[in-house]
Amino acid sequence: MESTFPNRQMSVTSSENFCRKEQRSQCLIRSRGGSTEYVSLREGYRNTMNVLSLKLHYVPNLIVSIVLYLSNLVIVYEIDWASQYKLLCKFRRAYNDFAELHDKLVSENYVKKDILPPKKLIGNKCEAFVEKRRLSLEIYLNEVYNYLKKAMPRELAVFLHMHIYDIFFLLQSMALEFFTEGNNLLQKSKTYKFNLIQLYAISERLKQPCPPIEVVDRKYDFSHVLDFNSHLTGLIIEGSSEPYRTSNIYSSALSIELSSFKNIEELTINQYPVDKIYNMGNLRDTVKYLKVNNTKLRNIVELAMCEEVHKNIENASDSHVWFKVTHLDLSDNRIEMIDEAIKLLPQIECLTLNNNLLSEISNVTLLPRLSQLYLASNNFSTLPDDLHTKLGYIMYIDLSQNKLTSLSSFSKLYSLEGLDVSCNRIEKIEEVKNIGHLPCLENLRLTGNPVSTIVDYRVKVLEPFGKRAADICLDNEKPNQKELDTVSVHQALRIAREGKSPTFTASDAPLFSAEIPNI
Repeated sequence: MESTFPNRQMSVTSSENFCRKEQRSQCLIRSRGGSTEYVSLREGYRNTMNVLSLKLHYVPNLIVSIVLYLSNLVIVYEIDWASQYKLLCKFRRAYNDFAELHDKLVSENYVKKDILPPKKLIGNKCEAFVEKRRLSLEIYLNEVYNYLKKAMPRELAVFLHMHIYDIFFLLQSMALEFFTEGNNLLQKSKTYKFNLIQLYAISERLKQPCPPIEVVDRKYDFSHVLDFNSHLTGLIIEGSSEPYRTSNIYSSALSIELSSFKNIEELTINQYPVDKIYNMGNLRDTVKYLKVNNTKLRNIVELAMCEEVHKNIENASDSHVWFKVTHLDLSDNRIEMIDEAIKLLPQIECLTLNNNLLSEISNVTLLPRLSQLYLASNNFSTLPDDLHTKLGYIMYIDLSQNKLTSLSSFSKLYSLEGLDVSCNRIEKIEEVKNIGHLPCLENLRLTGNPVSTIVDYRVKVLEPFGKRAADICLDNEKPNQKELDTVSVHQALRIAREGKSPTFTASDAPLFSAEIPNI
């Protein structure tokens, strides 16, 4: 019986550099253009569910089913495939896609022309014909795949979506993108968002002990990926709790490393557990702005020492110190306390811990440069009277959306310029007296508290600030002249009731003064 495929010689690269002959059963075949390479598997890959394997060039089950779109009566074939690593994927192709693939394979002398089921113009939506074609296309695709899987043409890989899930072809796609568009992307922004499948592919490629077999077309070379990464100053890692695209891969279960990023100053990690990062590279020496959100982080040591199996602050060394981080944002996590590991980020000036589970302020004395503290949406109900000993040089505090009832703890924060205690449980206007004497305070937010519903709320809040009332921006609004006049009247009445003579401070001195010169 004549073969349906042309007599095409497939070259096989010697595997001695990768695995011994008797070990090949424990290796995974990876194609390189017209060659085959054996790459040893790490223990644990073989039975790992929902994790992208090193290579997916063996698909034992390729099932084709049909979906009919009633909107335009186009028959589309849904292709499901599963690898020996239990990776499942599905996608849709029309008959024209099969025909286009076949033409490319024929033109490159990969397959013979007559093996694709022919196109039918009349009666092509007949149920019997549709089922017959489905079976024929399934046979065609399985035969073509099994014949070419050891020297996979890129056209077939793209048709099977392997450029999305297969490390080799995925890296080729990334290299092509950065080769053609890298300069334009960097000119627009030096911040780039990678999905975790891409970062996983880069990480796995960097594990290889030997240089890859030369790629004939240099635009697919992995060096383009490394070059692009080295020019970035901003990196966004976006995870997800949902399966990746139409596969069963949960990307947040993939482990990655970041050593290829040499100049990152702003690192953002969202919905990805930091303990999956097994190598931070030199990011501790370059990152200035660090954001880790929606990661279920419970304490800071999990981030500061993320690569370590045993994350104990007593075992920390200089290699764990984030030397340049000035802004740390750990919002939307599950942090219950600011643990001692915060000292591994000693340059922090702005600390954001919104929407966590904090109920006390601790270990902030380990941050001598701290000037801004954001603690909105936590569990604070009280604050210590000695808050000034912990936050002696603080300039801005956001404690909105908590359960505070008093402002007394802020009474000695003389460097404070802004305070947001909106949406708390402050009821008494007298609480404002605790902060009315603070010399630098200019921005105050009290909206959302019971106190904000009383009559003449704004005037009564501004009154304790005396001559500085005009400088106070209350609830994002400067006082108008009417409010200032009313404040002055209230102050005069209060002085009269108390039977005191008005006193003047340095802030009440006239705007113009002159000295009589000595003659």
